Amino acid sequence: MFGFKNFFSLIKRSLSGEEFDFTSLPVKTSIFLLAIPMILEMMMESVFAVVDILYVGQLGNKALATVGLTESILMIIYSIGMGISMAATAMVARRFGEKKIKEAGTAAFQLIVTGGILAIVLGVSTFAYAPELLSLIGGDAELVSYGAGYTRIIFAGNIVIVLLFLINGIFRGAGNPQLAMRTLILANGLNIILDPIFIFGFGPIPGFGIEGAAIATTTGRGIGVVYQLYHLFGGKHQLKIVRENLVVQWKTVTRILSVSAGGMGQFLIDSASWIFLTKIIASFGTDVVAGYTIAFRVIIFSILPAWGFSGAAATLVGQFLGAKRPDQAEDAVWITVRYNVGFLAAITVLFVLFGGPISSLFTDNETAIQISRQALSIITLGYVFFGLGMVLIQAFNGAGDTKTPMVINILVLWLIEIPMAYVLAKPLGMGPQGIFLAIAICHSLHALVCWYWFKKGRWKLVNI
Repeated sequence: MFGFKNFFSLIKRSLSGEEFDFTSLPVKTSIFLLAIPMILEMMMESVFAVVDILYVGQLGNKALATVGLTESILMIIYSIGMGISMAATAMVARRFGEKKIKEAGTAAFQLIVTGGILAIVLGVSTFAYAPELLSLIGGDAELVSYGAGYTRIIFAGNIVIVLLFLINGIFRGAGNPQLAMRTLILANGLNIILDPIFIFGFGPIPGFGIEGAAIATTTGRGIGVVYQLYHLFGGKHQLKIVRENLVVQWKTVTRILSVSAGGMGQFLIDSASWIFLTKIIASFGTDVVAGYTIAFRVIIFSILPAWGFSGAAATLVGQFLGAKRPDQAEDAVWITVRYNVGFLAAITVLFVLFGGPISSLFTDNETAIQISRQALSIITLGYVFFGLGMVLIQAFNGAGDTKTPMVINILVLWLIEIPMAYVLAKPLGMGPQGIFLAIAICHSLHALVCWYWFKKGRWKLVNI
């Protein structure tokens, strides 16, 4: 498809900040121009998560537990951010495909207003009840007393979490994923720098302990949002918010909430299914949980490029539908599927052959290594289907049809995967391997159900 020299030229163009009309470029070129910065954006988020935990871990187990419990509550905030981000990508991409750039700016303003109001309402309530929320999800009195300050600061920054998600969704819909990438590099890079300064102190700056981690994270994200707003209101890009856009359109806000609801549901359902599976895993002991955790982190990192390609498909579907070219939207999806399936097939071979050595990089506990190797070998047997399903889910979302993936998630992940995992692991005595097998089977089934509904073509008729 691309020569070696041309491929590196494509990488350079994708990161240059150049703006393209993706509906006029060859589909394969458009996919790579969009996917490369999306992949780097997700890798930056992954690095941030690892580094943040390394710093906080130096404060002890109470600090780690505080972060873990707070993150579990933040899943609700993340679901709002992810849901509105999906709506943002779909709506802005559709306007760009229609060549209605001014209307795209209006949609962007409605998205910011909607997300901002939701984040403020939720932020005020969670801030006020931070200690009670920590206690509700399992924190004892000592941990609540220790960690409430951290949790309050994080909840006070709810608005920057939501805006960071949703404005990056706007950038992706406009075909500017490099701005989303740069935003996360700035926000997470600042957090990595500020974490040790505010946690342990530096020069005249005192150390704030666990609260310092929250200050660093909120500051980094806040500056990232300022960077986003600068580009949205600065007028330097095709997508810009100008004075004429600054009018709230309640009809558009209602549509945003409708599309976002499906996206939020997808995220919450998927997250809840993993929580249930983890609870089953936990019944087999700490070493098994450790092995599962290692495998899960490795799997998440290995599919980052696949998520990047899937995000590119979402943008192209939205823009091609806006341009009244649904056949090209479908072509973009199937081309992206081929790339994803090929990539994940190669990863499957890697994990089957070298799952043990890869797992041993993270621990010297033999049981954990064995469990991690088994998880990598069994779960990835469904990887080629994962590659299909990931793209089709994002294609639905890019079209603005967020409800179909939500319903599929409920049917497959809740009604089939969780019961199957329990039955295989417990009554049938397969142990952790039964859970891994259920994941491989059900995510493959999930992809096939997505394929069935995608082929019906109703997503082409969604108006947003």
